[in-house]
Amino acid sequence: MSMVIHTAFAPEQNAQLAAALEKSRRQQLSLLDALQLAERWSAAGQFALSAELYKTWTAFNDQSPLLHLAFFNYSVTLKQLGDSAGAINALKAALKAQPMMGQAHINLGRTYEDCGLGAQAIQQWRSYVESTAEITPDKSVHRLMALQHIGRVMEGAGLLEDAETALWQAIELRPDKPEAGQHWISVRQHQCKWPVVQGSEYVTKRQMLDSISPLPLACYADDPLYQMAKAHRYFKMLAGRPDAAHLNKPVPRKKVDTGQRLRIGYVSSDLRDHAVGFALSEVLELHDKTSVEVYAYYIGEPRTNDATQNRMKAVIDVWRDITALSDLDAAKQIMADEIDVLIDVNGYTKLARTKIFSYRPAPVIVNFCGYPGTMASPVHQYIIADEQIIPPGNELYYTEKVLHIPCNQPVDRKRAIGPRPTRSEVGLPEDAFVFACFNGMQKITGPMFARWMAILTATPGSILWLLGGSDAVNQRLRDLAKSAGVDPARLYFASKVPNPNHLARIAIADLFLDTFPYGAHSTASDALTMGLPVLTLPGKSFASRFCSSIVKSAGIPELICASPDDYVRKAVALANDKTELSRIRSSLQAQRETCALRDIPRLVRRLEELYWQMQGERERGETPVPDLSNMEMYYEIGSEVMMAEVEFEDEAAYRKRYRDRISAWHDFHPVPTDTRLWT
Repeated sequence: MSMVIHTAFAPEQNAQLAAALEKSRRQQLSLLDALQLAERWSAAGQFALSAELYKTWTAFNDQSPLLHLAFFNYSVTLKQLGDSAGAINALKAALKAQPMMGQAHINLGRTYEDCGLGAQAIQQWRSYVESTAEITPDKSVHRLMALQHIGRVMEGAGLLEDAETALWQAIELRPDKPEAGQHWISVRQHQCKWPVVQGSEYVTKRQMLDSISPLPLACYADDPLYQMAKAHRYFKMLAGRPDAAHLNKPVPRKKVDTGQRLRIGYVSSDLRDHAVGFALSEVLELHDKTSVEVYAYYIGEPRTNDATQNRMKAVIDVWRDITALSDLDAAKQIMADEIDVLIDVNGYTKLARTKIFSYRPAPVIVNFCGYPGTMASPVHQYIIADEQIIPPGNELYYTEKVLHIPCNQPVDRKRAIGPRPTRSEVGLPEDAFVFACFNGMQKITGPMFARWMAILTATPGSILWLLGGSDAVNQRLRDLAKSAGVDPARLYFASKVPNPNHLARIAIADLFLDTFPYGAHSTASDALTMGLPVLTLPGKSFASRFCSSIVKSAGIPELICASPDDYVRKAVALANDKTELSRIRSSLQAQRETCALRDIPRLVRRLEELYWQMQGERERGETPVPDLSNMEMYYEIGSEVMMAEVEFEDEAAYRKRYRDRISAWHDFHPVPTDTRLWT
């Protein structure tokens, strides 16, 4: 054996390795001793030593009945060294020695996936699923993992039907495990398969509700108390109470009246060409650098460097890509940067790194911009929103302290807009009244689609223009239209185009129809920016009220509806009254540059005031403590309420429903006095 590769190691380590290799060649080193030695080296970061030991041990001990374990551990070490090809070969060797080693099948698929070979990963997992059809307890855990991975990768690849099938197999195998269920529900939402939540003889509807994650829940129901309790459970599952033994508490620093800048940090996976990236671009440009020092912590897809990201990098003080860091190391980096106010821009959205915040890497942690609801965590102390989204009296739906800004939707006034197309150029009839909705398919619900069909029925000659999904989903909606007595040819689907071209084509529609309970966010601000009126129906939750905030901030509050019937009535009336619709368009245009929606300088000044307010409260010992009382009660009562499937309910009826159930709950399960609904 050449010892050249070990010259970076201490002499005693080289001596230990040489002795271990010699014993391995003579078959005098047990696997247990080899594992313990390799583990000690790996714990010290000396993975190359471990790899060399495994390589020699497996070569000279190929008759061992435990050979598969040695190859498996060898693969883990090679993966830690960044040698994916070596890890694949080691895993294949493990499976040759023990064909039914479930964890090796799982890891081999994951390694293929990490190498960009999604199809090969799925094939690997499927082979294991097929070989474990006769399920036994020792095989069920890895069979479940294989099915979940198949569903997850297929979902990411847009193969929604296949993903749904694999995930349902996982659900029925272990209905008590929520991971497959949360993906299954999301997959059904994206396919417009209603009812989205359902059970079977093997899994109850309550189990499916338990598995739904916060963001899909916001698309499913307008129930802010249940959403709060669900978010609390989700935080505990994602982050829990971390072991912070290796992390010191952040040292609070005095900044008020010192002349020092406040150091703020934005944490997000979406600081790129993304709706959140577009929204924050001008905010970051307009921060007053004499007052605040801006750090950005990127946790998203690597090697983006798109125009939006480069624009951000040019104006912030410090950009850090912490994607590759562990949650603990990321928290240590933020703490080392001495951040005063840390803003969570992800919440519970894709690629979020919630556990980073659970380490409390900054004295003040804020929920803002990326997630439409409360985090219901013990570490998020503030939420920033406007008074339309969280009106006075609705703070009870949030565990954070609520602070207000003029408008919750920042816009980028510098975004590029392509040339405006004609209707015929995008495949629309020139003379039709065009209702449009460019929200994602997952936001369309059965009741909302029924309202759209009622609107089309009442307005002959109108069409509905939607942002297209897959061919199968588009056809499903056409079939549903036909079942509702509407000619399916009246549904048109817009293909995906570059953002400047999408913005340009928005303007050729006549009226944007919002969804409920999860309404339009940046999609609404895009529409209004292009002069397209937006009709919206607010509810009680953050996601259901967001669009009404944008509509109000654009200066046309008359398009905020009071009820589902009012929504249908106004849509029909506007289609039949071109004069009124023209007036609204003219009003939009007249207020375009003066309305709150586009007054980004005012928004940024208010944000900075709030950041300094938080700092002042911290220095005075007044930082709020999140109110996490009675979350289990809200969750159980909310689960009962959800089973009733009430789609729309006004505030008074909703609170009475909860008050009545809380009273009944107290009769049998007394809890500390609940004050949320009585204040």
